[in-house]
Amino acid sequence: MTELKNTERELYLFRVRLIALGLIAFLCFSILIGRFVWLQIIKHDTYATKADENRISLVSIVPNRGLILDRNGVILARNYSAYTLEITPSKITKDLDTLIDELSALVDIQPKHRKRLRKLIEESKSFESLPIRTRLSDEEVARFTAQRYRFPGVDVQARLFRQYPLGDVASHVIGYIGRINKRDAELLDDSDDAANYKGTLYIGKEGLEKSYEKILHGTTGFEEVEVSAGGRPVRTLSRNSPTAGRNLILSIDIELQKIVEEAFGERRGAFVAIEPATGDVLSFVSMPTYDPNLFVEGIDQQSWNELNTSENIPLLNRPLTGAYSPGSTYKPFMALAALELGKRTMTQGISDPGFFAFGNKIFRDDKVGGHGFVDMYRAVALSCDTYFYQLANDMGVDVMHDFMKQFGMGQITGIDLEHERKGILPSSAWKRETFKKTANQRWIPGDTISLGIGQGQNTFTPLQMAHATANLVNNGVVMKPHLVKMVEDPQTRARTLTVPKESYRIPLKQENIDFIKNAMAGVVREGTGAKVFAGAAYQSGGKTGTAQVVAMKKGEKHGTKNAILRHRDHSWYIAFAPLDKPKIAIAIIVENGGYGSEAAAPIVRRAIDYYLLGKRPTDKSPVPMPAPTAEDLRGSDEEAEHEHSDTALAPATAPAIKPDATATSKPEVKKSTNAPIPAPVPTPPPEKNNAVIVDRKEAANVPAKLPATDKKPVEVKK
Repeated sequence: MTELKNTERELYLFRVRLIALGLIAFLCFSILIGRFVWLQIIKHDTYATKADENRISLVSIVPNRGLILDRNGVILARNYSAYTLEITPSKITKDLDTLIDELSALVDIQPKHRKRLRKLIEESKSFESLPIRTRLSDEEVARFTAQRYRFPGVDVQARLFRQYPLGDVASHVIGYIGRINKRDAELLDDSDDAANYKGTLYIGKEGLEKSYEKILHGTTGFEEVEVSAGGRPVRTLSRNSPTAGRNLILSIDIELQKIVEEAFGERRGAFVAIEPATGDVLSFVSMPTYDPNLFVEGIDQQSWNELNTSENIPLLNRPLTGAYSPGSTYKPFMALAALELGKRTMTQGISDPGFFAFGNKIFRDDKVGGHGFVDMYRAVALSCDTYFYQLANDMGVDVMHDFMKQFGMGQITGIDLEHERKGILPSSAWKRETFKKTANQRWIPGDTISLGIGQGQNTFTPLQMAHATANLVNNGVVMKPHLVKMVEDPQTRARTLTVPKESYRIPLKQENIDFIKNAMAGVVREGTGAKVFAGAAYQSGGKTGTAQVVAMKKGEKHGTKNAILRHRDHSWYIAFAPLDKPKIAIAIIVENGGYGSEAAAPIVRRAIDYYLLGKRPTDKSPVPMPAPTAEDLRGSDEEAEHEHSDTALAPATAPAIKPDATATSKPEVKKSTNAPIPAPVPTPPPEKNNAVIVDRKEAANVPAKLPATDKKPVEVKK
C-alpha cells in the first residue's frame, strides 16, 4: 500500500525549521554585532589605549634639578650625568641571586651593592627600575650592552646625579638629597605633586635641598615612544619637554664660611653672621660638619655608624636647634631695656662691692671686691654682674620677657630651614604652662636675678642671638633672616628676592641704641675684647660671655681650662662692625671653649677681617686653645666661676635710685686685674641690699665690704 505524503505538513515543518534557523542566525549575528559595538564603539577608547600601550611606551623625563650657588656665584650643588645598571624585579626571569652572580661577571658588583638593592626592593614597588650599580665606566657599559639579551629585566640607564663639590663645607645649610623611600612615596601619593614625581628617584632630605624641594625639582616631562614586540624603542612619536628646577642664589659668602670653619678646627660650636640691613645670612656654621655626598646614593653602614654614634653629634644643626644660655651676651639687651623702659638712665650707677644680696642669699660678681663705681657704660664694657643682678630684680621677669621677645629671643625667626628650635624666654606665664605641679608653677623672685646675666632658664639658639644683634644695630628694623637671597629662572635668568621688605620695627629711641652700641664698642676698646681686636683697621662692638654647662662640685672651677673638657663653659661672643654703619652682625658659641675672649672672639676677628677688608688669614690652622696658666688656675676677671641658685628667695627691698646729673662725659674704663679667689664671703643681713645706686660723687664713700656673718654665700655663674 502506497503511503501518501502530506505536502502541506512537510512544508509547514520546513518553514518552522527555516524560521528557527533564521532566528538563531539572527541572534548569533545580533550578539556578534553587539559585541562589535561594545568593542568598537563603547569601549573604543579603552582598547585603543591598551593597543597603544602595547605599541607605545610613555616615558617620564625627569627635569634637571636646580643648582645652588653662593652670593658670588660659586656652585655649591650641581648635577652630572652617569650610567646606572638597573633591575626591574617584575620583569626578571631568573632568581635574583643567580641573576646578580651572572651580572657580576660583566660589572663589578660588591656585597654592599646587593644589600642596598634588597633594601630598595623592600621599600619600592615591584615594577620600578632599581639601581644595583651607579656610575658605570664606559668599559662596563660596553660589556653589558653586548650581553644584554641574556638579562631580561636588566638595563643600563643614563641618570642625573647630585654632587656637592665642596664636600663638608656648609653641609648643614645645603643639606642633601636621597632616594625616595617608602615613607616619601606615601607622602607624595597623598599630595598634589604625585604626577610630577613620576620617574623621579630622589628627593630633598635635609637643609635647603628639603625646604626648597618644590622649587629645585622642576616639572616632569614625558615622551611617547613606539616600541617593538620585544620592548625595543623604534621611534619617538611626541615629546613634552620637562621644565628644569629653579636655581637658588644663597646669601652665604662661601669664602667667609670656609674661613670660619677652618678657624673652628676640631671644636664644636656654631657661628651665624647676618647683614643687618637685609637679613642676609652671610655665614651659617655648625661644627662639626659632614660630607653630604655620602647620602646621595644611600650611606653605607660604617659611615652612618660613625656619624650617628659620634659624641660630637656632627648631624646636629647647632645654629638652628642648639639651645644655650646666652651668658653675658644678654647684658647689652638688658641695658637697652632699662633705658627704654625708664628703669635706669645712662648716668646712673652703683658702687659695686662684688656681690648682690637678696634676702639671705648672695649672688657674687666676677671681680672680688667689685668694680667700684659702675654706671651703665662700665656695666656693659666691664661685664659687671652686680649691676645686672639688681636691674633684673627691679625689672621683673615679665617685663624682661616682653622686651626681649621683640628682638626674636625665644621665638621662631622663620629662617628658610625646617626644624628650627624655639628656645626658652621665661615668664611667669611660661612657668605656669610648663610645669604640671602647682607648687612648681609659681615664679620665684630670686630666679629673676640669674636671668639678668643670661643664666637661669634663658636658652636661645645662636641664630636667635645673631638675629637679635642684627635687629639692635639695625636701629630696631627687623629683617627676616634667610639663607636663600634670590630664586633664579634657569632659562630667563630672572631673579626674585625671597625677603623683599622688613618684617616690623621695634620702637626704640635712637639715642639709646647709639649708647648701647658705644658701650659694646667699649668692650672692644677697653674690655674683654680689647686684646683680640687690637690693631684692627675698623671699629667694632661686641660682648663676650660664657654659659655654664654643668653644676660643679665644691672646689671645682667653671670656665677655666683645668676643668674636664666636657664640663668647661661654653664660649660666647656677639659682635657687629663697622661701628657707624654695621654691615655684619655675628653670634658665635664655642662649646666648652671657656672664656669668650679666648675661644670665640678670635674666630670673629678672622671673619670680620675677611668680610670688611678682604684679609685672609695667613695661617689657616684653627684658632689655638691656650694651655692652662697660673692665671687660669686662679680664675679670671672676665667671667667668674659662679653657680646660680634655684632655691626660693625672700624678696628684698630695692634701694633708692639717685641720678648723676653732673656726669656728661664717658667714664674712663680700665681693664681690671686678677686676684686670688678668697675664702667664702659671709652673708649680709637679709634686710640690707648691698648694690646701692649712688651718685658718682658719692661712690668713693660707699664701702665695698661685706658685713661679718657665719653664713656661706650662694655663687652664681655668669
